[in-house]
Amino acid sequence: MQNIKEVVGARVRELRKEKGMSQEELAHAANLHPTYIGKLERGERNMSVESLEKTTKALGITLEQLFKYIQPSNQDEDSNIMEQIINRLYDKSLQEKRTILKLIDTAFELKGK
Repeated sequence: MQNIKEVVGARVRELRKEKGMSQEELAHAANLHPTYIGKLERGERNMSVESLEKTTKALGITLEQLFKYIQPSNQDEDSNIMEQIINRLYDKSLQEKRTILKLIDTAFELKGK
């Protein structure tokens, strides 16, 4: 079972990578040390409220967005996959979401044949 530090760290890593940022870039933007970001992402450091605020601002997200899809550590693989899909769609435009939905429908239609 993952502890909360590991869960939050993994979420920060996921969001950082989605933004195309390196740990160093995130650290610079958040005015934090790169080593701190690395330890945070590995779940080795507790994050202060101040560091939490700096990190979310540097990622261009809200606290709600950081914690929105964090589930209890006993989530199953299906829930984890759904969470990843939702996270990838979160910042997409309505048109992009409609296109992706059509692609999913088409894939299911092809699979059914």
